[in-house]
Amino acid sequence: MLHVRVISPEAVTGRALDALAGDDGVTHVIVLTGVAREPVGDVIEFDVVRESASAVLDRLRRLGLDRVGAIVIEKIDTTLSASADRAARRVPGLGVDAVVWHEIEQQTGEESALSASYLAFMIIAMVIAALGVLLDQPILIVGSMVVGPEFGPLAALCVGLVKRRAPLVRRSVLALGVGFSIGMVITIGVVWLLTAIGLVDKSMLLADRPLTDFIWRPDALSWVVGLLCGVAGILSLTSAKAGTLVGVLISVTTIPAAANAAVALAYGVRDEAVGSALQLLINMAAIVVAGVLTLLIQQVAWRRQERTG
Repeated sequence: MLHVRVISPEAVTGRALDALAGDDGVTHVIVLTGVAREPVGDVIEFDVVRESASAVLDRLRRLGLDRVGAIVIEKIDTTLSASADRAARRVPGLGVDAVVWHEIEQQTGEESALSASYLAFMIIAMVIAALGVLLDQPILIVGSMVVGPEFGPLAALCVGLVKRRAPLVRRSVLALGVGFSIGMVITIGVVWLLTAIGLVDKSMLLADRPLTDFIWRPDALSWVVGLLCGVAGILSLTSAKAGTLVGVLISVTTIPAAANAAVALAYGVRDEAVGSALQLLINMAAIVVAGVLTLLIQQVAWRRQERTG
């Protein structure tokens, strides 16, 4: 379930309560009259099953409560309540499959921000992957995949395209473009530095690397893996199963491909740079295509359930 706290102007409170009263998924409704100070108004608190959350939040937003008041949503880990159990039984579907669109938009919107921490994680992940490429060490490649923050903007891009949120799309594209560009430039500089002090050299890149050369040799399976990861990644966000996302992160070669391209550019190895860049583009395109299709299917299913519910 989700816990929702609403600050409502006194003139709107009655209509807000009417909107809640008509939904089987709402329970534990509390009204505190005149207690809110900023913004001024009444406070309404209630719990709602995930299956009903999007419809309930839409009704509250149509009353303008997100503009003249406030709507705060919190996740509930444990609920011991017969009333909550009845609400869950009354609403068709399973909470784990329900998509709370407002939650997803907010979450992915935050992850698409071009912040200092995002750039730091991108640089660190790419340098780790570069060392994994030169040492032919898959464990470093896997580590870089986990550290890399690129899936956040990719997921935000999918949400922005499906929900037609142009600002979210722009922020996501900017975060991806700037993040990968800065990460690759700094990785090239790090490779040059490590080469100058004798820790790595070009021969390490040109040597046989049976464990990591797949990074710059894209094939049809690159599309298959990218598509599957796009579906799994979006489902992990929309179904609130964050643990699944770790498996997604260590399945795609976006960060390693960018790092391999940077190392190849640093040493002037054109074929590896081109192959790595192609691998990067394939993975990103596959994730976005799969993510958009997954969200569209979930959106259609949600609308159908809303009409029949």
